[in-house]
Amino acid sequence: MELIELCEEKEVHQDVVELAKQHLPSDEVLYDIADLFKVFGDSTRIKILCALFEHEMCVCDIAEVTNMTQSAISHQLRILKQAELVRFRREGKTIYYSLKDDHVISIYQQGLEHILE
Repeated sequence: MELIELCEEKEVHQDVVELAKQHLPSDEVLYDIADLFKVFGDSTRIKILCALFEHEMCVCDIAEVTNMTQSAISHQLRILKQAELVRFRREGKTIYYSLKDDHVISIYQQGLEHILE
């Protein structure tokens, strides 16, 4: 395990500290961002989002693509809806799910690029 080096001399660079403090988001915003990334912290939810990249799908379609039960997919979609990452529309008795906006793809692509570096 690699150790992180500590400062040999305790010297606080006040100008740098103040600049960083000025640009920190509020605690509420930081908690919201952390919650968003928690949603992305589950491979099943990532798989569902990937399935929705090209086209809207119903629960049956997503279950088939992911090789999971409709119940499991429904549970994960509920979490994705609460995080405002997916939206839905009703057509008769069928509900179709799609990505809420292009930010979802962007977040995924940024993560993928980082992993593949």
